[in-house]
Amino acid sequence: MITIGCFHAHYSNIALIEETLAPYEVELVHYVDPGLDRLKHDADFSEVVIHKKVAQTLQWIAECHTDAILVTCTLFAAVLEQEAIQVPVPVIGIDDPLLQEMRRVPGDYIIAFTNPATVEGTMARLNQALQQEDEDVKLHVSQTSQTEAVCIPGTFELIMRGDQQGYLEAVHEGLQQIAEQHPGKTVVAAQLSMAPAAAQVTVGRGMPIHNPLALLAAYLEKNLGVARQ
Repeated sequence: MITIGCFHAHYSNIALIEETLAPYEVELVHYVDPGLDRLKHDADFSEVVIHKKVAQTLQWIAECHTDAILVTCTLFAAVLEQEAIQVPVPVIGIDDPLLQEMRRVPGDYIIAFTNPATVEGTMARLNQALQQEDEDVKLHVSQTSQTEAVCIPGTFELIMRGDQQGYLEAVHEGLQQIAEQHPGKTVVAAQLSMAPAAAQVTVGRGMPIHNPLALLAAYLEKNLGVARQ
């Protein structure tokens, strides 16, 4: 059985990962640290602080008898390109499956966020991934893909103070409005916490909203060899 250390910024992400990977033979060990989100508005807060903390935590999780690490916070995932290479086990960002899918299927994407602090880093990571040469088809997908970031205002504060139902309802409404305002474009819920609302809009309103959970299990099957029970 594979042991995956899950690095979260908020405890609410635990249940989402547990439910998604319940059918698999995998042990999930959760590490929750909301500190960077609490410090992000400090005057002296910088990307250096994020790099240092993420690097320290990844090394610690790797030492705790872990076969792989799943980073579920987009704020943390934004610095993985630099920090993951120093870790002796595979490190997967929650947005890796979506990035892979966006490279495979070019188009016009609207990337929706609730946490403003994650927008810049995630978009930089996304655009870098789209500019990488596809080894299979030998072309730059970025030539035919366009991305735009949209932040749903007044939502992230809800989940950080524990109002999960209020957050779900606000994100549901926000994603629906974004989909209505951008017909013909693919809407992506960038953060794991947005996945339940994205699924509701997809099923209830018939508006496809991509989310980080939809492709996660298949991605882990392929890249880590996790098997169904």
